[in-house]
Amino acid sequence: MEPALNYNYKVVKQFAVATVIWGIVGMLVGVIIAAQLAWPALNLDIPWLTYGRLRPLHTNAVIFAFGICGLFATSYYVVQRTCQVRLFSDKLAAFTFWGWQAVIVLAVVTLPMGYTRGKEYAELEWPITILIALVWIAYAVVFFGTLIIRKVKHIYVANWFFGAYILAVTILHVVQGASMPASLTKSYSAYTGVQDAMIQWWYGHNAVGFILTAGYLGMVYYFIPKQAERPVYSYRLSIVHFWALIFTYMWAGPHHLHYTALPDWTQSVGMVFSLVLLAPSWGGMINGMMTLSGAWHKLRTDPILKFMIVSLSFYGIATFEGPMMSIKTINALSHYTDWTVAHVHGGALGWVGFITMGSIYYLIPRLVGEQKMYSVKLIDLHFWVATIGVVLYIAAMWIAGVMQGLMWRAVNPDGTLTYTFVEGVKATYPYYAVRVLGGFMYFSGMCVMGYNTWMTLRHRATVTAPIPALAAAH
Repeated sequence: MEPALNYNYKVVKQFAVATVIWGIVGMLVGVIIAAQLAWPALNLDIPWLTYGRLRPLHTNAVIFAFGICGLFATSYYVVQRTCQVRLFSDKLAAFTFWGWQAVIVLAVVTLPMGYTRGKEYAELEWPITILIALVWIAYAVVFFGTLIIRKVKHIYVANWFFGAYILAVTILHVVQGASMPASLTKSYSAYTGVQDAMIQWWYGHNAVGFILTAGYLGMVYYFIPKQAERPVYSYRLSIVHFWALIFTYMWAGPHHLHYTALPDWTQSVGMVFSLVLLAPSWGGMINGMMTLSGAWHKLRTDPILKFMIVSLSFYGIATFEGPMMSIKTINALSHYTDWTVAHVHGGALGWVGFITMGSIYYLIPRLVGEQKMYSVKLIDLHFWVATIGVVLYIAAMWIAGVMQGLMWRAVNPDGTLTYTFVEGVKATYPYYAVRVLGGFMYFSGMCVMGYNTWMTLRHRATVTAPIPALAAAH
C-alpha cells in the first residue's frame, strides 16, 4: 500500500508516549516543590534545586511538555480521522515532534540554571522562543494543510477548537515574545511597566483560554462521543459554545491585575468578560455531560469514561470559580493566596489532566491494533488514586487560601494588623503537608499510567491504518 492510503500513526504514537513520559517528569517536579514549600531545607542549598528555579520548570513541563504533547497527539489523530486523509506533510509532522522535544529539553536545561525572561508561562529565553515559533508554524501548516486537502466536506467541531488554539497561540507567542536580546541567554521585554503587566496577563490568561481550554475541548468533542458510543448531545450548542468562548476569552486577562496600577476601567472590562465567560464554558460542559444520555451505566465498567466525565466536572467547577474570583470584592480576599493555587490546580489536574489521560488511554491501544490497554484495572486504580489526590490538593489549598486572606486583612480596634505575615505562614503549614500528599497521589497515578502504557506498547509495532476507500474516492 502507498503511504498516502494510510493514516500517519507514527507521529501520533510518538507524541502520545511523550505525553506520558513528560507527565511523570512534570508532576514529579511539582511534588518536589510542594515538599519544599512545606519543608524548605529540601532544596539542599543547591541553586539549581531552589523553588524559584524549579517552579517555572514544573509549569513549563506540565503545560508545554505534558499538555501540548497531548494536544499534538490528539489533534493529529482527530484531524486525520475526521478529514479521512493522511497528514499534509510527514516530514513537517516529524519536525514538529523532534523540534518540540528539543524545546522541552532546552527548558529542562536552562530554567534550573536561572536563565529566564521572568514572565509567567513565557520564561524561556529568546533563542528558544524562536525555535517554538518555527515548530508552531510547521504545526499550523500540517494541521490546516490537512483540513484543506480533506475528503470530507464538513469540518468537524473538534477541528474548530484545535484550529482556534493553534491560531491564538501563534498571536499570543509573537506579541508576548517581543524582546531585545542582550546576549544569547539574556533579553529585555519590548514593553515596560503596566503595559508589560497587561501584555503578560493578556498572554497568560489566554494561554489558559486557548491551550488549556479550547485545545482540550477539541478532545472532548471527539473522544467522549467515541468512548460513550453516542453522538454529541447538541451539535448546534457546540458551534454556539465555540464562537462565544473564542470571542469572550481574549478580554478576560485584566482580572489578574485588580487593585494594581492598571487603569480601573481596564480591570472592570476584564471582570465583566470573565463573568460572561461562565455561559459558554458551562455550555461546553453541559454538552459533554449530556452526550452520556442513555450511557451513564457505562461509567460502572469503563474507567476511561470516568476520566472524561470527571474532567468535565472539574471544568465546570473551575469555570464557575474563575469568574467568581474575578469579581473585585472576592478578588480582594482571594488574590495572592493559595485559593488561586487551588483554582489553577482544579483546572490543571482535574480538567486538563483527566481529559488528556482519558484521551491518551483511548489512543494508545488503537495505535498498535489493540482495542484496550494492557490492564483496565490499572486504569481504574489510576482514576481513583488521582481523583483522591486532586480532592486533597484543592481542598487543602481552598482552606489555606481563605484562611490566609482573612488573616492578612484582620485588624485590631486600633487599626494595627492582628497577625504578622509569619503567623499566616505557620497556620498554612498543615495544609501544605496535605498538598504534598495529594500531589504525590496524583503523581503515583501517572506512574501507573506509565507502566500500563509500557506494557501495552512493548513488542507491538505501530498499526497500518488504511484510509476508507469510499472517502479516498470522493
